[in-house]
Amino acid sequence: MTIADVEGHIAAAPEAVQPMLRQLRRLIKAAAPKAEERLSYGMPFYEYHGRLVYFALHKNHVGLYPVGKAKDMYAKELQGYLAEKSTLRFPLGQPLPAALISKVVKARVEENGAKVAKRRSR
Repeated sequence: MTIADVEGHIAAAPEAVQPMLRQLRRLIKAAAPKAEERLSYGMPFYEYHGRLVYFALHKNHVGLYPVGKAKDMYAKELQGYLAEKSTLRFPLGQPLPAALISKVVKARVEENGAKVAKRRSR
């Protein structure tokens, strides 16, 4: 079975986690309304002036990456979710930290926008 879009990807996930994935999708789209949504490497992916964020379902959590400079900006708030260098892990069955996710995605939008502005100013 080939999954063609993010909605199909979410629909293929176990029913119990679909609401969490849909909420995460809504949060990303609200924080980055100009981002293009697609699948990349078999995961939902958002592009805005380059790669913005991915999310993926794992056995015990949903991952969101990359975190980028938000890792330093929101270090204290990210404690407990940050894994590896630039990955957030949200445990299944627990509420998503919606405000924090919005901050991280908005920071990624600003980070990518700044890279484009820098390239244009050269």
